[in-house]
Order: sequence, then C-alpha cells, then structure tokens
Amino acid sequence: MEQSEIETRFVYHAPKPGQPEIYVRLRDKAKELAVLINDVCPESREKALAFTQLEDSIFWANSAIARRS
Repeated sequence: MEQSEIETRFVYHAPKPGQPEIYVRLRDKAKELAVLINDVCPESREKALAFTQLEDSIFWANSAIARRS
C-alpha cells in the first residue's frame, strides 16, 4: 500500500462545502430503508444483520465522500 493511501485512510477529513448535505441525503435514504426492513422483517439474526450491513454501507459511502471528494 502506498504511504499516501495510509495517510488518506488514517487522518481526519473535515467536511468540505456541500458534503454535509450529501451525508444527510444518504442517512435519510438509509433510514427510509431501515424503517421498511423493520416493518416487513421478523425479529431475527437476519434482520439484525440487515441493519448492520445498512449501517456499514452508509459508513463506507460517507467515507468515500470524505476521503475522495
């Protein structure tokens, strides 16, 4: 791995103009899906994993914006 990639991954990325609004849009859509999952899926390990993966996907989407935009 290049040193520049290590620097990118392990440093604070202050939000740039316009980024906070994108984060809100992503969270709003994820919340919409979370509500649907909660409404239609029975309580189960699978439902818990669906929530975990949804949280993970938003984390990584936000990370992509912070690190690469």
